[in-house]
Amino acid sequence: MANREEGEQQQQQQVEEEEEGPPPGWQSIPPPPQPPPSSEMAQMVCGSCRQLLSYPRGARQAKCSCCETVNFVLEAHQVGLVKCGSCAVLLMYPFGASSVRCSSCQFVTEIGAHNRRPPWSVQQGQPTPPNAVH
Repeated sequence: MANREEGEQQQQQQVEEEEEGPPPGWQSIPPPPQPPPSSEMAQMVCGSCRQLLSYPRGARQAKCSCCETVNFVLEAHQVGLVKCGSCAVLLMYPFGASSVRCSSCQFVTEIGAHNRRPPWSVQQGQPTPPNAVH
């Protein structure tokens, strides 16, 4: 009787294994190819309404769908950082600017050697491109 039960269990196990496998002639569908790098998206905060914007990487401008402001897109090696002289919020500005207005308190902070920080790309540990202008 024990042999009969063992035989039935083996038979049942074989049926289960056959049911788990794919049907004959079945082939998996390969994943779709990765889009080219030019279709990568980047993000930034709108300088006017503070909405998060998505735009194609490499674009020079991004228009906000909320307030219609055209925002200039700067790469990490084109941006400087300084703390607001009034509220101490960390501000980003394009290299070469003599001052930057705080979007929180509207204070205008002069950019000088005393408050300049290294470029964002340097802070992130990325090398500055050789053709970058500071």
